[in-house]
Amino acid sequence: MTPRGPLRFGPISPAAPGPLYEQIVSAVKREIAAGRLLPGAPLPSVRALAAELLVSLITIKRAYEELERDGIIYSRQGLGTFVADTGADEIARAGLEQARESMAQAVRDGRAAGLSDKDLIDSLKKEL
Repeated sequence: MTPRGPLRFGPISPAAPGPLYEQIVSAVKREIAAGRLLPGAPLPSVRALAAELLVSLITIKRAYEELERDGIIYSRQGLGTFVADTGADEIARAGLEQARESMAQAVRDGRAAGLSDKDLIDSLKKEL
């Protein structure tokens, strides 16, 4: 199953924060999380995406390798690169892990600032 319409890999820019390959990784993850890239959907070839984004083949290859290592996409020799069945799950799991780590850091920071558990819980409830 493939998405409707063009994929939105932009803006990918040397002027934007972060290395180009990380921008591409984030863009692919964003497309999957938004449901515009579904499990089994083909990704552009390394050559085609490099031409589209005006970046080097090495940059796209590095981004695809990182996504594959994280279990978000997979490659089949001679067939192409595709969104893994568990790609969206991996993105959600990583997001949850990042949220947990952020909350743990907030608790450490709050305690270091002298806040009680009640103060921390009240602050979290206010944010929610």
